[in-house]
Amino acid sequence: MYKNTDSEVWQGRIDHHTEPAYFRYHQVVQLAETAHQGKIGLVGFVCDEGVRRNNGRVGAKDAPHALRKQLAPLPWRHSIVENTLVDFGDIICEGHALELAQLELGDKVADILKSGKAIVLGGGHETLYGQYLGVRKAVGANASIGLLNIDAHFDMRSYDNQTSSGTMFKQILDEDPNAHYFVCGIQQFGNTTALFNTADQYNVQYFVDDQMDSDVFLSQLNQFMDTHDVLLVTLCMDVLNAAEAPGVSAPSPFGLSALKVRDILRRIAANKKTVSFSICEVNPSLDENHRTAKLGAYFINEVIINSFE
Repeated sequence: MYKNTDSEVWQGRIDHHTEPAYFRYHQVVQLAETAHQGKIGLVGFVCDEGVRRNNGRVGAKDAPHALRKQLAPLPWRHSIVENTLVDFGDIICEGHALELAQLELGDKVADILKSGKAIVLGGGHETLYGQYLGVRKAVGANASIGLLNIDAHFDMRSYDNQTSSGTMFKQILDEDPNAHYFVCGIQQFGNTTALFNTADQYNVQYFVDDQMDSDVFLSQLNQFMDTHDVLLVTLCMDVLNAAEAPGVSAPSPFGLSALKVRDILRRIAANKKTVSFSICEVNPSLDENHRTAKLGAYFINEVIINSFE
């Protein structure tokens, strides 16, 4: 189900009504009812059915609203204002109809990509599969898609019984010979040996948490980006240290720092091949003083600003 965004979420301090140098996000964003295209399109995925199926702690369905609320008052630090940022509302998963909602998200992402880049506000990480469907629809069957995931987990579980927030990358790799997977931030004790074996069988390029400062990581990341036609980027917020991002379904005590994740996002977002970004697994019901949602909003801001570089 599709729902337009309530304009009341885009509120904040106003230092000047007409001078762009004073603007904040809520003064720049346009809603889909009044604008049909922009350089960046936002769409929310109100869903945590995949997390429920994966036996996780539900609540990520409330993240799109929470992320918008934290993004709204941030200063807009780019010179381009007009026709830049459009909020296309939310795709809502009704009941347990995850697969239908993912199809709907894919259609919306594909529409956004006709005129700009797409940022998806998840939702559980099952968001990624709908994001992928949209990118594939937009770029055609023959384009090589690089799937870049910043995550503590592989999300390559079996889906023989049902899909979930832990199966998406295996689904994609099984279906699409022109999609390839690179994941960084993997927790060595957050994944079973069987999952590491599955990643090896699928030729996944992965770097665990304590390899992220190596020259090898940066070299392999750059090579991966160079060898694909388009890049699809997704951030699972449980990759972060739990002290910095407590509001997630599966917190990581030894997760990455926010500064490290910011550095990675800056590199990827600045690449001209990056067409879509999603942020997933923010769980407002588990958050402390909106810390995780605010950090997520800052990451979204980094992606948006660096997309213009």
